[in-house]
Amino acid sequence: MIDERERLIVALDVPSFEEAEKIVKTLGDEVIFYKVGLQLYTSAGPQVIKYLKELGKKVFLDLKLHDIPNTVAETVSVASSYNVDMMTIHTFGGFEMMEVAQKRAWKPDGNQVILLGVTILTSLDQAFLNDFLGVDRNLKDEILQLASLAKSAGLSGVVASPNEVRDIKLQCGEEFIVVTPGIRPEGYDSMDHARSASPKEAIIMGADYIVVGRPIVQSDDPLKSAREIQEKIRNGLSQRP
Repeated sequence: MIDERERLIVALDVPSFEEAEKIVKTLGDEVIFYKVGLQLYTSAGPQVIKYLKELGKKVFLDLKLHDIPNTVAETVSVASSYNVDMMTIHTFGGFEMMEVAQKRAWKPDGNQVILLGVTILTSLDQAFLNDFLGVDRNLKDEILQLASLAKSAGLSGVVASPNEVRDIKLQCGEEFIVVTPGIRPEGYDSMDHARSASPKEAIIMGADYIVVGRPIVQSDDPLKSAREIQEKIRNGLSQRP
């Protein structure tokens, strides 16, 4: 059972350790789970992971790894040694890449890292799939195919938009984790996410975790914004079918 406060993952999409530290201190005990993406990891590296773990926080390392199987597996092994709780690899890397990566996703405490497969980025749409990738399949069908491939390879779940959560759960099982990025409160511009939803909508649709960045980290009052989103999560959970 997931602690409802852990369902909110705050994306530390900032360029420096100092800015990340300021946000974490401001949010205090209200937020347990943080995402460290490419920007912050390139700037601060393992330092920011160590800092968060020392505070008792959970870490979602979102590097979206995609390379030859051995390179991805070795990278997952190194990241796992930092005690990260969750991390991402691209499903387009193929079955073998995902399978060997999963076998290396073990933390020093003996627990397994939640390894997630990235399906189709929420910034992309049907036209990209058809015109750029040359895939004739419907967008949702392609995402379901990738999710099934990830499950077959042993991954714990996938990253997908709220629009696909229910179908993924039906196909892969309720225990198969779905993390939804691009979450925006009502009235907030979705900006670079073509497939988005509000926190409450995403939770009602069945998302296990939601990732929220700018609406919190760029807010005039980040703590208030985080509390409001936590309340939306609770409301969403109470209205699930």
